[in-house]
Amino acid sequence: MKRLATSLAFFLVLSLIVGYLLSGPALMDWPVAGGLFAVAVLGEGFRYWLRQTRAKKRDSSGV
Repeated sequence: MKRLATSLAFFLVLSLIVGYLLSGPALMDWPVAGGLFAVAVLGEGFRYWLRQTRAKKRDSSGV
């Protein structure tokens, strides 16, 4: 759980920096920052789901 929180915090900061850099003279480009963070959350969710699926396959060997 600590790795998930660290990873999401890193991607949150990264997406805010990219949103700020792409905004130009405006304060912040929120759609870009939010979209990048949404992609990061989906990626981390997929990675978590994939790990759980593999763990279930390993446990149900049927010996």
